[in-house]
Amino acid sequence: MASRRHVIADDLRTQISTGRIKAGERLPSEAQLAARYAVSTPTLRNALAVLQGEGLVEKVHGRGFVRHPIRRITYVGGGRTTDAQTAANAALRMTVRTTHLPARGDLTALLRVSASSPLTEFLCISYAEKAPHSLARIYVPRDLAPADGPGESALRKGVWARLSELHPPLAEVKERISARFPTPREAATLRISSALPVLAVIRVATDTTGRVVEAARLLLPGDRADALFTHHTTSGDRRTEG
Repeated sequence: MASRRHVIADDLRTQISTGRIKAGERLPSEAQLAARYAVSTPTLRNALAVLQGEGLVEKVHGRGFVRHPIRRITYVGGGRTTDAQTAANAALRMTVRTTHLPARGDLTALLRVSASSPLTEFLCISYAEKAPHSLARIYVPRDLAPADGPGESALRKGVWARLSELHPPLAEVKERISARFPTPREAATLRISSALPVLAVIRVATDTTGRVVEAARLLLPGDRADALFTHHTTSGDRRTEG
């Protein structure tokens, strides 16, 4: 039997999907909704938390609003190196902040370098209109950073073009995807609920000598992103039963 919070969430979800409650419309107060559904305020808040986790409603200065439809993007695994490409294909605007920093903490293990090795970090935040959509932190050894300065075009054209032309060439791109809740800092940056699951992608590209030439940490809120991986089979992959 469904709990009261899920019954309430289902009813509100139906009203939103059918347009009875429109995008941008302010929801009744928690007290009004609790009285309408004959439940306690904590139960009502739990129901709203379900809808917040789905990205259907949001709280702005303590007031609940129905969210406008959020553009969904597809993260394509297997070699797409910059979040800028994903953002460009989804017609999202992106800001890029470039920082030169020494390798420290877990970056030394991620990029397989010694402490204080020179790195370049690209902090990329994509936007749908004025709202943050997703973020990425991309790290490359300093000598592989684009020479034409920060910016979306430099990131999109510079990093991947340079990695594609490496001698020795790229040999492997590993991606690890996990679902988790955002940290308070991540939730604040993306302006999302801390109860909304995110797809966290860690991608590491290495060349044929085993050198890590790029490491990226991508964060994609679960209400606006899917992940797609395609495996192309060959005749050698097929088994013949006799």
